[in-house]
Amino acid sequence: MAVITISRELAALGDETAHELGNLLKYRFVDKHSLEERMKKLGVNARKIEKYDERKPTLFASLSQDRDEYLHYLKTAIFSEAGQGSCVLMGRGCEVILKELPAVFSVFLAAPFEIRVQRVKGYFHCDEHRARQIIEQSDRDREGFHRYFFESKWKNPSNYHLSLNTGMLHPELCADIIRGVLEKTIDKEKETNNALMIKDRILGQQVLQYILVEKKIPVHFLEAQAASGVVTLFGVASSQAAAEAAVQIAQEVPAVVSVKSEIQLVQEYNIMP
Repeated sequence: MAVITISRELAALGDETAHELGNLLKYRFVDKHSLEERMKKLGVNARKIEKYDERKPTLFASLSQDRDEYLHYLKTAIFSEAGQGSCVLMGRGCEVILKELPAVFSVFLAAPFEIRVQRVKGYFHCDEHRARQIIEQSDRDREGFHRYFFESKWKNPSNYHLSLNTGMLHPELCADIIRGVLEKTIDKEKETNNALMIKDRILGQQVLQYILVEKKIPVHFLEAQAASGVVTLFGVASSQAAAEAAVQIAQEVPAVVSVKSEIQLVQEYNIMP
């Protein structure tokens, strides 16, 4: 079970390459719509998704608790999709969220700016000036999204296993190149370890869901790292009672063996609703 993530510039033939790759490898294709539908089923409303999706949030949005909830549900959706088996995941910081997993292969697709301009003119039936505006705004949004949520440089090639120029390469050829490198990079042992680690990630998200959403314990920036059923909690709380409640509740989640706390206490810590 391998997972391929694809990050792409606007008009760098990301969807086309992903579809070719999915057909070639018989992998599921998970796009923006698929992740959004899964997030909505988990309880996220469309307004919240729209506010944060692949864009840098405004100052007000960045201070809002909505930010933490959006990131929690995004991770939950991505881990859930990856846990279902081999797939191609598009955008949304998947390469960062899944980067420590051994059978994840991350690809970045780019194209020369002028080629992108011509493609966008065709996509949106607009003039060159408007096409440039659309591309520049998209680049700013995606760069800001990665920097704000993950402290990652979106276009940095060192964040990916492979970068391809779709100004020169057809999506079919890109898919064939990706398959060739993938087959030489990921073996059965990595796939087995990958499945176990994804199971841990899903358990961590289940713990967060139970603490934050179902029980509404006020621990901010909460993270839950799981390893073979042992869960470690990280975050910020304004009281010892809240920190202890988070630990107690985490122990109630099925498959949790034990819980460790690294929650920091900060008196009178508050965050905007």
